[in-house]
Amino acid sequence: MEQRIQLFPGVWLQCVQTQRFKSACLSISLLRPLRREEAAMNALLANVLIQGSQNHPDLQSISQAADRLYGASIGPLVRKNGEIQTWGLYAGFLEDRFAPARDPVLEPVARLLGELLLQPRLENGGFSAGYVEREKNNLINTIESALNDKQAYADRQMLQAMCSQDNFGVPRLGNVEDVQAITPDSLYRHYQAALASSPVEIFYAGSAPAQAVAGLLTEVLADLPRAGLVPLPYRPLGRRDTPQYREQAMPLAQAKLSMGFTTGITAASPDFPALMVFNALFGGDLTSKLFQTVREKLSLCYYASSAVYGAKGILTVSSGILTENYDRVKGEILRQLAACQAGEITPAELSAAQETICSSLRTVTDTVGRMEDYAMFCQLSRFTLSPEAYRQAVTAVTLADAARVARQVQLDTIFFLKGVGE
Repeated sequence: MEQRIQLFPGVWLQCVQTQRFKSACLSISLLRPLRREEAAMNALLANVLIQGSQNHPDLQSISQAADRLYGASIGPLVRKNGEIQTWGLYAGFLEDRFAPARDPVLEPVARLLGELLLQPRLENGGFSAGYVEREKNNLINTIESALNDKQAYADRQMLQAMCSQDNFGVPRLGNVEDVQAITPDSLYRHYQAALASSPVEIFYAGSAPAQAVAGLLTEVLADLPRAGLVPLPYRPLGRRDTPQYREQAMPLAQAKLSMGFTTGITAASPDFPALMVFNALFGGDLTSKLFQTVREKLSLCYYASSAVYGAKGILTVSSGILTENYDRVKGEILRQLAACQAGEITPAELSAAQETICSSLRTVTDTVGRMEDYAMFCQLSRFTLSPEAYRQAVTAVTLADAARVARQVQLDTIFFLKGVGE
């Protein structure tokens, strides 16, 4: 049973009451417009908050508190979906009904999360300088290490070029130079403003009744300030008159080709299930046209796959190739798109694409963590279908539907990370 309850202005609890699992989960996410001026601070905040609170001033005391709660796990959350960035806390813990001697677990876990969120450890009116510097270094290392994944780097560069007039191009974790500029005082000021102005999404999955969870969290979050909630953007990426090309050279044996397409279809559109079916048969699966033709039949690339960003109506293609094969690979990718647009899709291809999506959707309710992730995708993307309704919509997609949405796909940006030899 699933319920959605408003606790305070802009604070919503989504509660899934289930007795399928021995573990439960509770997450608290603050939603922010994705903007360069605060992206790095949002990414840093959750990591700083779990370093210490007023009653649990360091990681050791927090770890001991979690251990006393039968090994509860508590960690930070940082997401990016469309032009929305979220930061917050997640807890996974033993269901009360399985705890020895029926000791409660949900209530102390909720109180610990509330304490970490609302009562951070402070020094001289700001966050602990030691905690902030340590987590800044960790965040910088994470951002810089992403350079080692050259395909992910090429995809980010392509999206930044594609969305240069749109905040979707801002990295989820911010930029290194923005992290370096953060001080304990500036981070604390942003934290105070974010607490007051951010819409909040809370998710619980477990056996406790929704009203009991709502009552508990209303008490735990009673001191959460509320004032002037910031509006959250939601808009598909606009069309470009002429595709743009960007290029960069690196000493690589394997070049990376990243292509971005606009679709005009977001997760809020009735055509979204059809777009996802098209994506699966185009490049989203091992049975797809890109994999079977460009990689297997023609041996033009090491891999080729496509993906959809539902909140923005963007489809991307990623491929690892030899530099000298650029023109052939690009041409063949576009030929496979044209084939889909012309309706050159077999019933077997359609069926395989539908089964790929349905198989993934069947796993959504396998763990409370997957359920939380799906619920947040729905809220951030304005997607309204349950996993079961989504499966039914996917199964109902026809060959004509797949070809129709394919005809809305339009090339926008190419980023080519050339290999120049090592």
